[in-house]
Amino acid sequence: MRNQARVSLFSAIGAALLLATAPAARQSQTPPSPAGQQPPAAQPPAGAQPNQQQEPQPPRIKTGINFVSVDVIVSDRQGAPLLDLKQDEFRVKEDGKPQTIDSFSIVKIDPGSQIDAPPPAEIRSIYDEQREAQRPEVRLFVILLDDYHVKRGNDMVVRKPLIDFVENQLAPADMVAIMYPLTPVTGLTFTRNRKTITSAIEHFEGRRFDYRPRNEYEEKYAYYPASVVERVRNQVTMSAIKGAAIKLGGMREGRKSIILVSEGFTNSLPPQLNDPVAAMPGVGNPNRSNPNAVNSDRTEFFNSVDMLSDLNDVFRDANRSNTSIYAVDPRGLAAFEYDINVAVGIQVDRKHLEASLDTLRALADNTDGRAIINRNDLGKGMKQIMLDSSGYYLIGYNSSQAPTDGRFHKIDVEVTRRGVDVRARKGYWAYTAEDAARASAPPRPEAPPAVNAALATLAEPPRGRPARFWIGTSRAESGKSKVTFAWEPIPPAPGERRPGDEAAAYVTLTALAPDGRPIFRGRVPDQSAAPAATPAASATTAPAGPASGSFEAAPGRLQLRIMVQTAGGQVMDSSLQEVTVPDYSTVQVAMGTPRVFRARTPRESQGIAANAAAAPTADRAFQRTERMLVKVDSYGPGGETPKVTARLLNRLGSAMSDVPVLTSPSGEPYFELQLASIALGEYVLELKATAASGTAQEMIAFRVR
Repeated sequence: MRNQARVSLFSAIGAALLLATAPAARQSQTPPSPAGQQPPAAQPPAGAQPNQQQEPQPPRIKTGINFVSVDVIVSDRQGAPLLDLKQDEFRVKEDGKPQTIDSFSIVKIDPGSQIDAPPPAEIRSIYDEQREAQRPEVRLFVILLDDYHVKRGNDMVVRKPLIDFVENQLAPADMVAIMYPLTPVTGLTFTRNRKTITSAIEHFEGRRFDYRPRNEYEEKYAYYPASVVERVRNQVTMSAIKGAAIKLGGMREGRKSIILVSEGFTNSLPPQLNDPVAAMPGVGNPNRSNPNAVNSDRTEFFNSVDMLSDLNDVFRDANRSNTSIYAVDPRGLAAFEYDINVAVGIQVDRKHLEASLDTLRALADNTDGRAIINRNDLGKGMKQIMLDSSGYYLIGYNSSQAPTDGRFHKIDVEVTRRGVDVRARKGYWAYTAEDAARASAPPRPEAPPAVNAALATLAEPPRGRPARFWIGTSRAESGKSKVTFAWEPIPPAPGERRPGDEAAAYVTLTALAPDGRPIFRGRVPDQSAAPAATPAASATTAPAGPASGSFEAAPGRLQLRIMVQTAGGQVMDSSLQEVTVPDYSTVQVAMGTPRVFRARTPRESQGIAANAAAAPTADRAFQRTERMLVKVDSYGPGGETPKVTARLLNRLGSAMSDVPVLTSPSGEPYFELQLASIALGEYVLELKATAASGTAQEMIAFRVR
């Protein structure tokens, strides 16, 4: 009863308090929202074969931005769901004012009926994902493994109930996505592959209070005070929850669930853990061994106000998306918030433990989910997740108040039948006038597929790689095709150690035909053309720029084995890539792979334009002080030379300007972009070869920073 009272107080007083004080407090104390998030773990692959035997349920059509959807769970006193109520037995009020129910449906999912049915379709594309999500028998779950807020050791405790949930409680048609705090929404993919899901759960590793950076994003703030890092982690996880809710809300109406595996959030670290440098625990912290050190009441108060404000943002997006949050505390029956070896007093520890558990209760209570906390039998609580998702009423109404005030509006759902329990979400956050205008505006045009495909190539190589590569093809005089391989070293990041602290000196390239027959093997740069320096001379220096080599091959598939080596021959990295070599002897118009070059001065640009053997760059990121040169070969039937033109496009594929064609001293055409006049961002250069017999097109994406 005491915990329930705390939740009620948290929910009722928190909203009123925030409306009066939260914006100013949060503005002054909360660190800026993180950007550029990168997922720390691979996402489960999607996979699919359309199921032709079942028709998807048509999506429910909303009647405007003031349409409110509420899922209602009705059960008897023993907790068994009741699904025989009629629409006229329900009463809905918003802020105490009766509302007219415009839509009413009963959602009933019987997993047992799916056992003898044909196997559901696998998910192999976004289209499959969207189509399958509309089916009435499909339940949608996102499992958010909050490694930022789960301590090492507790992660292993929660694996068994999670795996049992996946293997024994999910129905064949259910769709699940695994997510981490740093997983972007674009990387959130749903699957029915149970092995993929359980594998991700088995590799879950908690990192609470462990601030050692594991990726480039975390390195940006790892050396801030621990309290600041904790706030950043809170924001990252809450942003992930909001992103998952919005993603689920866009997939369909009806109940969707986020299973949040977390020990809760806190904005107040005790002085014993508030180290000046988060990644260096204990260094420079005089309170590490002082059990009497405590935060001031004023600090604790404003920290709690900030936390309530952040949680309200989560409630708003989850309720708008009709998504319920089920908070699962892996500690089970939690006794302490901090390890026993941390000199935190018992009263402070208990206070912080209750505060973190309250955040989980609030997330669940305000989104019509459940807080599975303070219990050692997590499996029993997770069974309730399935019951809630298997039978409920979906009610929709258009708000008679049509609010655009950005405030919280309370929803009350009652039934006329006696002796039943009714559960529904507590309310929703209305759009502001600006939100309403954006929601009512026509959708922004999407970029053409060719532009999106080009932009997808801008992904940075994984951190720690010593080199980046480029592979291009063109027509050879012998009737075969010419394959050009270029590479350039990537400088090590600060603090990164590589084999022997040496730089990449050369690449050994092996090309194999599909039958395993070697086509080419050599070093790039070629040792005979440019002898390598002695190991002592090149131990810490990489080649000044990109290096390239080429060979001829018949059209078809090739396998390239790439080994990056130091001057002493030590292998730093290896890669295996598949390449399809085009046939340029056909009669159609064709273009070779465009070659991109970097120039820092006009003189360097002139030298690249005049040098037919210049090595292209594999990097597609440029500074505004640089120039980007592009050379491309084009071919037409009967020796015809197509005319090549170029246009600069923005991210949406809209033309910005034509790029004039220039001619090198040898008569070779090329294009040059002076990037000083271009704003920071991502762009696409569209190349088009035109002849009487047809056209060919190539897209080059690049980034200006």
